[in-house]
Amino acid sequence: MTIKLMFSNRVENSREILRFIKEFNSSEEIIFGNGDRNVIKLFKLESETINIKSFKKPNLINKVAYKYFRKSKAKRSFEYASILLQKGIGTPQPMAYYENFDTVGLLESYYVSEHLSCDLTYRELVETDYPDAENILRQFTRFSYDLHQNGIEFMDHSPGNTLIKNDDDGKYSFYLVDLNRMKFHESMSFEMRMNNLRRLTPSKDMIIIMSNEYAKVSGESEKSVFETLWRMTSDFQEKFSRKKRFKKQFQFWKK
Repeated sequence: MTIKLMFSNRVENSREILRFIKEFNSSEEIIFGNGDRNVIKLFKLESETINIKSFKKPNLINKVAYKYFRKSKAKRSFEYASILLQKGIGTPQPMAYYENFDTVGLLESYYVSEHLSCDLTYRELVETDYPDAENILRQFTRFSYDLHQNGIEFMDHSPGNTLIKNDDDGKYSFYLVDLNRMKFHESMSFEMRMNNLRRLTPSKDMIIIMSNEYAKVSGESEKSVFETLWRMTSDFQEKFSRKKRFKKQFQFWKK
Protein backbone atom coordinates (compact mmCIF):
# COMPACT_ATOMS: atom_id res chain seq x y z
CA MET A 1 0.00 0.00 0.00
CA THR A 2 1.16 3.53 -0.80
CA ILE A 3 -0.68 6.56 0.58
CA LYS A 4 -0.29 10.06 -0.79
CA LEU A 5 -1.71 12.89 1.29
CA MET A 6 -1.42 16.60 0.56
CA PHE A 7 -2.71 19.49 2.68
CA SER A 8 -3.12 23.14 1.79
CA ASN A 9 -1.15 25.72 3.79
CA ARG A 10 -4.28 26.86 5.65
CA VAL A 11 -4.89 23.46 7.26
CA GLU A 12 -3.86 23.27 10.93
CA ASN A 13 -5.62 20.11 12.13
CA SER A 14 -4.33 17.58 9.61
CA ARG A 15 -4.52 14.62 12.02
CA GLU A 16 -8.24 15.11 12.51
CA ILE A 17 -8.85 15.29 8.76
CA LEU A 18 -6.88 12.08 8.26
CA ARG A 19 -9.03 10.44 10.95
CA PHE A 20 -12.20 11.53 9.13
CA ILE A 21 -10.91 9.96 5.91
CA LYS A 22 -9.99 6.71 7.67
CA GLU A 23 -13.46 6.53 9.22
CA PHE A 24 -15.31 7.77 6.15
CA ASN A 25 -17.12 4.52 5.30
CA SER A 26 -18.30 3.91 8.86
CA SER A 27 -19.34 7.52 9.48
CA GLU A 28 -23.02 8.37 9.79
CA GLU A 29 -22.55 12.05 9.06
CA ILE A 30 -24.74 13.82 6.50
CA ILE A 31 -24.42 12.08 3.14
CA PHE A 32 -24.81 13.41 -0.40
CA GLY A 33 -24.84 10.86 -3.21
CA ASN A 34 -26.05 7.28 -3.32
CA GLY A 35 -22.76 5.46 -3.71
CA ASP A 36 -23.22 4.60 -7.39
CA ARG A 37 -20.62 7.21 -8.26
CA ASN A 38 -19.25 9.58 -5.65
CA VAL A 39 -20.23 10.13 -2.02
CA ILE A 40 -19.93 13.37 -0.04
CA LYS A 41 -20.07 13.58 3.76
CA LEU A 42 -19.84 16.53 6.12
CA PHE A 43 -17.63 16.58 9.22
CA LYS A 44 -17.30 19.08 12.04
CA LEU A 45 -13.73 20.34 12.40
CA GLU A 46 -13.56 22.62 15.44
CA SER A 47 -15.71 25.64 14.53
CA GLU A 48 -16.14 24.87 10.82
CA THR A 49 -17.82 22.21 8.70
CA ILE A 50 -15.72 20.45 6.09
CA ASN A 51 -16.76 18.52 3.02
CA ILE A 52 -15.09 15.21 2.13
CA LYS A 53 -15.76 13.67 -1.26
CA SER A 54 -15.02 10.00 -1.85
CA PHE A 55 -14.62 9.19 -5.52
CA LYS A 56 -16.01 5.97 -6.95
CA LYS A 57 -13.44 3.20 -7.03
CA PRO A 58 -11.97 3.09 -10.54
CA ASN A 59 -12.21 0.12 -12.89
CA LEU A 60 -9.01 -1.78 -13.67
CA ILE A 61 -8.00 0.40 -16.66
CA ASN A 62 -8.50 3.65 -14.75
CA LYS A 63 -6.91 2.15 -11.66
CA VAL A 64 -3.67 1.71 -13.59
CA ALA A 65 -4.06 5.01 -15.46
CA TYR A 66 -4.43 7.02 -12.24
CA LYS A 67 -1.22 5.54 -10.90
CA TYR A 68 1.02 5.90 -13.96
CA PHE A 69 -0.53 8.21 -16.59
CA ARG A 70 -3.15 10.59 -15.18
CA LYS A 71 -3.75 12.54 -12.00
CA SER A 72 -6.58 11.19 -9.87
CA LYS A 73 -9.88 13.08 -9.69
CA ALA A 74 -9.07 14.01 -6.09
CA LYS A 75 -5.67 15.48 -6.96
CA ARG A 76 -7.11 17.35 -9.96
CA SER A 77 -9.92 18.77 -7.81
CA PHE A 78 -7.38 20.04 -5.27
CA GLU A 79 -5.05 21.56 -7.86
CA TYR A 80 -7.83 23.06 -9.98
CA ALA A 81 -9.45 24.68 -6.93
CA SER A 82 -6.12 26.34 -6.15
CA ILE A 83 -5.83 27.63 -9.74
CA LEU A 84 -9.38 29.00 -9.68
CA LEU A 85 -8.75 30.92 -6.46
CA GLN A 86 -5.48 32.32 -7.83
CA LYS A 87 -7.47 33.65 -10.79
CA GLY A 88 -10.15 35.17 -8.56
CA ILE A 89 -12.82 32.57 -9.41
CA GLY A 90 -15.04 31.38 -6.57
CA THR A 91 -14.84 27.80 -5.27
CA PRO A 92 -14.86 26.32 -1.75
CA GLN A 93 -11.39 26.49 -0.19
CA PRO A 94 -9.38 23.30 -0.92
CA MET A 95 -7.95 21.65 2.18
CA ALA A 96 -6.48 18.27 1.21
CA TYR A 97 -6.52 15.27 -1.07
CA TYR A 98 -5.80 11.64 -0.23
CA GLU A 99 -4.84 8.76 -2.53
CA ASN A 100 -4.37 5.10 -1.63
CA PHE A 101 -2.52 2.84 -4.11
CA ASP A 102 -1.74 -0.87 -4.23
CA THR A 103 0.80 -2.51 -6.54
CA VAL A 104 -1.63 -2.36 -9.49
CA GLY A 105 -2.98 1.17 -9.17
CA LEU A 106 -5.34 3.54 -7.38
CA LEU A 107 -7.63 1.98 -4.77
CA GLU A 108 -9.44 5.02 -3.40
CA SER A 109 -9.20 8.79 -3.33
CA TYR A 110 -10.74 11.67 -1.37
CA TYR A 111 -10.96 15.44 -1.81
CA VAL A 112 -11.39 17.67 1.25
CA SER A 113 -12.66 21.25 1.13
CA GLU A 114 -14.54 23.74 3.23
CA HIS A 115 -18.30 23.25 3.22
CA LEU A 116 -19.92 26.32 1.73
CA SER A 117 -23.49 27.14 2.76
CA CYS A 118 -25.26 28.62 -0.25
CA ASP A 119 -28.67 30.17 -0.88
CA LEU A 120 -29.29 28.28 -4.12
CA THR A 121 -27.66 26.52 -7.05
CA TYR A 122 -28.02 27.44 -10.70
CA ARG A 123 -30.43 24.49 -11.00
CA GLU A 124 -33.05 26.41 -9.02
CA LEU A 125 -32.97 29.20 -11.60
CA VAL A 126 -33.75 26.57 -14.25
CA GLU A 127 -36.40 24.60 -12.37
CA THR A 128 -38.23 27.16 -10.17
CA ASP A 129 -39.60 30.68 -10.29
CA TYR A 130 -36.83 31.96 -8.06
CA PRO A 131 -37.10 35.59 -6.87
CA ASP A 132 -34.75 38.00 -8.67
CA ALA A 133 -33.99 35.27 -11.20
CA GLU A 134 -33.17 37.56 -14.14
CA ASN A 135 -30.71 39.62 -12.10
CA ILE A 136 -29.00 36.44 -10.85
CA LEU A 137 -28.89 34.99 -14.36
CA ARG A 138 -27.27 38.14 -15.75
CA GLN A 139 -24.64 38.14 -13.00
CA PHE A 140 -24.04 34.44 -13.55
CA THR A 141 -23.51 35.12 -17.26
CA ARG A 142 -20.88 37.73 -16.41
CA PHE A 143 -19.27 35.20 -14.06
CA SER A 144 -19.14 32.68 -16.94
CA TYR A 145 -17.62 35.36 -19.19
CA ASP A 146 -14.89 35.92 -16.55
CA LEU A 147 -14.17 32.18 -16.63
CA HIS A 148 -13.75 32.34 -20.40
CA GLN A 149 -11.59 35.46 -20.24
CA ASN A 150 -9.31 33.58 -17.86
CA GLY A 151 -9.10 30.68 -20.33
CA ILE A 152 -10.99 28.33 -18.01
CA GLU A 153 -13.05 25.66 -19.75
CA PHE A 154 -15.14 24.08 -17.00
CA MET A 155 -16.15 20.79 -18.61
CA ASP A 156 -18.94 20.15 -16.08
CA HIS A 157 -20.53 23.60 -16.39
CA SER A 158 -24.01 22.24 -15.68
CA PRO A 159 -26.93 23.31 -13.42
CA GLY A 160 -25.87 21.55 -10.20
CA ASN A 161 -22.23 22.66 -10.21
CA THR A 162 -22.51 26.35 -9.37
CA LEU A 163 -23.36 27.41 -5.82
CA ILE A 164 -24.85 30.88 -5.42
CA LYS A 165 -24.73 33.12 -2.35
CA ASN A 166 -26.88 36.20 -1.88
CA ASP A 167 -24.59 39.06 -0.81
CA ASP A 168 -27.56 41.43 -0.38
CA ASP A 169 -28.18 44.71 -2.21
CA GLY A 170 -28.85 42.73 -5.40
CA LYS A 171 -25.33 41.26 -5.55
CA TYR A 172 -24.54 37.54 -5.79
CA SER A 173 -21.37 35.44 -5.57
CA PHE A 174 -20.79 32.23 -7.53
CA TYR A 175 -18.73 29.19 -6.56
CA LEU A 176 -17.83 26.23 -8.78
CA VAL A 177 -17.90 22.67 -7.43
CA ASP A 178 -17.18 19.23 -8.93
CA LEU A 179 -13.90 20.48 -10.34
CA ASN A 180 -12.04 17.43 -11.63
CA ARG A 181 -12.75 18.09 -15.34
CA MET A 182 -11.24 21.37 -16.51
CA LYS A 183 -9.03 22.64 -19.28
CA PHE A 184 -6.94 25.79 -19.15
CA HIS A 185 -6.22 27.81 -22.30
CA GLU A 186 -4.30 30.92 -23.27
CA SER A 187 -7.56 32.08 -24.86
CA MET A 188 -10.93 30.64 -25.84
CA SER A 189 -12.60 31.04 -29.22
CA PHE A 190 -16.21 32.18 -29.56
CA GLU A 191 -17.28 28.64 -30.49
CA MET A 192 -15.54 27.17 -27.44
CA ARG A 193 -17.23 29.71 -25.18
CA MET A 194 -20.71 29.01 -26.51
CA ASN A 195 -20.13 25.28 -26.40
CA ASN A 196 -19.15 25.62 -22.74
CA LEU A 197 -22.58 27.14 -21.92
CA ARG A 198 -24.72 24.63 -23.80
CA ARG A 199 -25.54 22.36 -20.84
CA LEU A 200 -26.89 25.02 -18.50
CA THR A 201 -30.56 25.28 -19.44
CA PRO A 202 -33.09 24.03 -22.01
CA SER A 203 -35.12 27.24 -21.57
CA LYS A 204 -35.16 29.51 -24.61
CA ASP A 205 -36.17 32.47 -22.45
CA MET A 206 -33.10 31.98 -20.27
CA ILE A 207 -30.87 31.63 -23.35
CA ILE A 208 -32.25 34.95 -24.64
CA ILE A 209 -31.29 36.70 -21.38
CA MET A 210 -27.87 35.05 -21.25
CA SER A 211 -27.19 35.95 -24.88
CA ASN A 212 -28.12 39.57 -24.26
CA GLU A 213 -25.81 39.82 -21.23
CA TYR A 214 -22.92 37.91 -22.82
CA ALA A 215 -23.11 40.18 -25.86
CA LYS A 216 -22.96 43.25 -23.60
CA VAL A 217 -19.80 42.19 -21.79
CA SER A 218 -18.03 40.54 -24.71
CA GLY A 219 -18.80 42.98 -27.52
CA GLU A 220 -20.07 40.10 -29.69
CA SER A 221 -23.23 40.47 -31.75
CA GLU A 222 -26.27 39.54 -29.66
CA LYS A 223 -27.79 37.83 -32.70
CA SER A 224 -24.65 35.74 -33.19
CA VAL A 225 -24.47 34.81 -29.49
CA PHE A 226 -28.11 33.77 -29.35
CA GLU A 227 -28.15 31.81 -32.61
CA THR A 228 -24.94 29.93 -31.78
CA LEU A 229 -25.80 29.23 -28.15
CA TRP A 230 -29.37 28.15 -28.92
CA ARG A 231 -28.21 25.83 -31.69
CA MET A 232 -25.61 24.20 -29.43
CA THR A 233 -28.08 23.98 -26.54
CA SER A 234 -30.74 22.37 -28.75
CA ASP A 235 -28.22 19.85 -30.10
CA PHE A 236 -27.11 18.95 -26.58
CA GLN A 237 -30.69 18.57 -25.29
CA GLU A 238 -31.59 16.31 -28.23
CA LYS A 239 -28.57 14.06 -27.62
CA PHE A 240 -29.34 14.02 -23.90
CA SER A 241 -32.97 13.01 -24.55
CA ARG A 242 -31.90 10.23 -26.94
CA LYS A 243 -29.49 8.91 -24.33
CA LYS A 244 -32.22 8.87 -21.67
CA ARG A 245 -34.63 7.06 -23.99
CA PHE A 246 -31.99 4.47 -24.82
CA LYS A 247 -31.24 3.88 -21.11
CA LYS A 248 -34.94 3.48 -20.36
CA GLN A 249 -35.36 0.97 -23.18
CA PHE A 250 -32.24 -0.90 -22.09
CA GLN A 251 -33.52 -1.13 -18.51
CA PHE A 252 -36.87 -2.43 -19.83
CA TRP A 253 -35.25 -5.24 -21.80
CA LYS A 254 -33.03 -6.16 -18.86
CA LYS A 255 -36.12 -6.95 -16.75
